[in-house]
Amino acid sequence: MPRIANRQPALKAQDLYLLLALAAWRGESITYPELAAFAGLSMSEVHGALKRAEQARLLFFDAKRPTIIKPAFKEFLFHGARYAFPPARGTMVGGIPTAYAAAPLKAHIAPSADPPPVWPYAQGSERGIALIPLYPSAPAAALRNATLYENLALFDALRSGNARERTLAQKLFEERL
Repeated sequence: MPRIANRQPALKAQDLYLLLALAAWRGESITYPELAAFAGLSMSEVHGALKRAEQARLLFFDAKRPTIIKPAFKEFLFHGARYAFPPARGTMVGGIPTAYAAAPLKAHIAPSADPPPVWPYAQGSERGIALIPLYPSAPAAALRNATLYENLALFDALRSGNARERTLAQKLFEERL
């Protein structure tokens, strides 16, 4: 008797990272090599991430081009992703500002005396409390593209911010998507 694979598919952090990168892409359509270069991932990581996102019904392929299913993506992003990918914090480090300390939230949130959340990164310009990025290549990719940086910072506000920050981040994501 053939053995049935009893493996539950699950999203990985790189899958959500790639979806946020795909949402930041301003072009009409994107190829796998373009998406890999844009996100700083390998072709095999892109392929696997897109297949898992398709299984989760967060995207579909239209003429072999990945397309986000916006209602499903927004529902997962706003209500599930912070539980699937909880924030991991560290100590004071040098890095890149994120969450409320980065654009676009920085313009709406008054600075406090507390150190800001930062992604630990050698080329970072600010000291703050480490907030581990969703995926290791996220800081470098964010520095190459402002829209991707903003998407990742908004996601960090959704997963680590207080109620006001989460509400504002959700509103700004609604406008973007």
